[in-house]
Amino acid sequence: MAAATSIHDSTVKDASGKDVHLSTYKGKKVLIVNVASQCGLTNSNYTELGQLYEMFKNQGFEILAFPCNQFGGQEPGTNEEIVQFVCTRFKAKYPIFDKVDVNGDDAAPIYKFLEFSKLT
Repeated sequence: MAAATSIHDSTVKDASGKDVHLSTYKGKKVLIVNVASQCGLTNSNYTELGQLYEMFKNQGFEILAFPCNQFGGQEPGTNEEIVQFVCTRFKAKYPIFDKVDVNGDDAAPIYKFLEFSKLT
């Protein structure tokens, strides 16, 4: 497989395990963010992400939220529990993806690409 030259060349899993081709978001402004439900900033982060999304969603803006448990075990839940929490408590309307690592050898390919991209 050829190396990705854009995030749009990538496929990721959503929280239900389905493949999502990031080419779906081509032409949009995309914020890729790792999130956690037991972080000290959870309330403000999810609230502000929701506000940001509502402000700009009609202007081609998307938030792609990737739960991560690498930072102090602050996202211990299953994908189902995470989606339930975020969509019920914070009424998130942006997509929640599969829980991933964002750093190190086991980082998700999209995060490896983002890390590499900032070096070039």
